[in-house]
Parts: sequence; C-alpha cells; structure tokens
Amino acid sequence: MNSITRISGGICAAKGFTANGILCGIRKNRTKNDLSLIVSEVPASSAAVYTTNLVKGAPLIVTKAHLENGIARAVICNSGNANTCNADGIEIAETMCALTADALGIDAQDVLVASTGVIGQPLPIEPIKKGMPALVAGLNADGSDAAAQGIMTTDTVKKEIAVEFELGGKVCRLGGIAKGSGMIHPNMATMLVFITTDAAISPVMLQKALSSDIANTFNMVSVDGDTSTNDMVTVLANGLAGNEVVCAEGEDFTTFMKALNTVTVALCRMIAGDGEGATKLLECRVSGAADTTTAKTVAKSVICSSLLKAAMFGADANWGRVLCAIGYSGADVDVNKVDVAFQSVAGVVEVCKSGAGIPFSEEIAKVVLSEKEIEILIGLNSGDAAAVAWGCDLTYDYVKINGDYRT
Repeated sequence: MNSITRISGGICAAKGFTANGILCGIRKNRTKNDLSLIVSEVPASSAAVYTTNLVKGAPLIVTKAHLENGIARAVICNSGNANTCNADGIEIAETMCALTADALGIDAQDVLVASTGVIGQPLPIEPIKKGMPALVAGLNADGSDAAAQGIMTTDTVKKEIAVEFELGGKVCRLGGIAKGSGMIHPNMATMLVFITTDAAISPVMLQKALSSDIANTFNMVSVDGDTSTNDMVTVLANGLAGNEVVCAEGEDFTTFMKALNTVTVALCRMIAGDGEGATKLLECRVSGAADTTTAKTVAKSVICSSLLKAAMFGADANWGRVLCAIGYSGADVDVNKVDVAFQSVAGVVEVCKSGAGIPFSEEIAKVVLSEKEIEILIGLNSGDAAAVAWGCDLTYDYVKINGDYRT
C-alpha cells in the first residue's frame, strides 16, 4: 500500500484513540457542544505549533510547558471562551488539565489544553468540572463527530478527515479535526487543529514533520487578515500501528509527511471554505515564480485582498484587483509577464496576458465565478516555483457576525 487512502473515523480513526464532546454550559448558545476531549490509551509522541501573535491565550502557554518532554496522552478543549487576557488564565488552564488527568487517572503534565471563543472574559471552571464525568464516561472510538462539534465557534460545519497509509509493511492511520472560522490569517497558528496517528514516530521527527508542513498549508490560509491569539495545531502519535519507529529522514518519513499533508491540505480547504459569512472557497495557484518565497508572497497577497474577496462574492471578474494585490505584495515580480485566469467546475476564463487585459465574455466569467469553489490562476512566467493559498469571499454576513460577536 503505497497510496494515501481517505477513510472514515476522523480523530478516532487511528488505533488507541477515543474522543467525546458535550454541552457543559460555557457558551451562550446552550444547544451546541462546548467541551471536547481526545485521549490516547498509551503515551504518545507529541508536537505542536502556536500562534505568532504576541498576545497568547493561557492554554497555549500551558500546553507548551506540558510538551517540553514531547509526550502527551490527552487534549482537552473548550469553545465559547478563549481564556485569553485573564488574570487567572494560567490557573484555569492548569485546572482544566488537572481535572482531566484526575478523571482519566493520568499525569496532568500529559494533558494538553486549548480554548477558543471570546477574548478577555473570565472562563468559569465550574461548568467544566461538572461536565468532566460525563465527558470521560462518553469517550468512544466513534467520538470524532462529537469532539469536532465541541470545538466549533462560528463554524457552520464540522471539519474532520482521516487517511490510511503504510509504513514498513504496517497499516497506519492519521486523522484530524479542526475549527475556523474567523481570525484566520497566515503565520501559524491561526486555528485549532488536532491530529492523531497510530504511526510510530519520535517526538523530534514529529515536530520536524509538523513544522515543515505548516509552511505550505496552514500558513497559506487567510479568512480575514486577523491572526488569532489562541490557536494551534497539535499532533499525537501513539505508535500502536506497530511500525518501526521513524527516527530519521528516509522513505518512511517521506510517506508520513505525505499522509500528514493530505490531511492538513484537506483541513485548510475546509477552514477557508467555511470562513465567517463565506459563500465561496478561493484557491490561488501561483506558478512560474522565480523562487518559492515569491510564489508564496504573491499567493498570500491575492488571497488576502479585501477588494478581490468582495469581487469574488459578487462573481465579478475584476482581474485588476489581482494585479493590484500582486503589485503591493512586496514580491520582486515583472508585472509585464503576469497572466491571470479564473477557473471553476463551470470552466475557465483567461482575463489577463503579459500584464494586460484581454477580451473575454463577462457572461461566461459570471457563470465560472458563481460556483462554490473558485481557482485564481496566476502565471508569473519568471521561473519554476509555485505556491497555493486558500481563502474565501468577503460577504455582508462577515460584518454581521463580527459586529456582535461578543454581545
């Protein structure tokens, strides 16, 4: 089995992982799950990446400390409250870990913690304490759905995926769940993502795999240009697949990276497509760049352009906004060589050649841009490097959602 095959099961697809999500009463919406738990039956190699925002939620600080030894057993996460900029934030995050550890009979240092929601409001520990027995009692191998729903804030759909692959003749599985949906902007980490695998891999190589992967996945996603204070990506690898431990680069590490990337790219697309108020997933593909840095810079700049995002909402083939975003990106680009096209399942329409507009049918362009997934194809014609970035359109509903997010 050399291929990467998509399977069901999400965060619980890998051997030895159970999960659950419950409503414990943290969030104002009393109909949605707001507390999730993921557990490995054995200690797991663990790795994480964190937001680059200087203002960091207390859970990130606690998780980073707990991961100093590269081992974890569980992840506890609440939604509805970010536990950020609170005087007692660290204490609350540590208490969440302690409550989880006591209920599971494990060491609190082996528990990772995450929170998402409103910033600057105290997080009450009582609902979490009261909900812990039910949360643990409900842990099961089909719990990915409940856990995925428990980490959602303004998300409209759950985000989960799993794949199967082979390392050293052993079948391995890797799955993940994620939440968006606003405050999503490049420079890791700008969302909550939890990934589990039964592959055996050392903490050092797991961290190397994750840190390498995010440069081309989660760091290439933008919904609104705001970098979150709280969000991170964590990976737990418990080794129950029985493969020889991946301790160095080589064929097995390359295969693991491919499986990880399959999951992270899928989650990137889900997150971008479910941006707050979004109606369309935008995928910007840059080719022909002089180097990878240039390709990434251009792709990010275009996907972040509010004017371009608004044009995509209106199905308006305003290609000048693409050129404009390229021009202010800071990338060293010969604008006289730039080609632009828009593509979807409805077809493709070329709108710019060698930095200048070309005749095209506005009617056909409207049809192409009225689909749910739009590709913005940019050819720089200056080299062989390429990059992809993901985003969404900018709609009236984004303003409505964020106009009263706190109240």
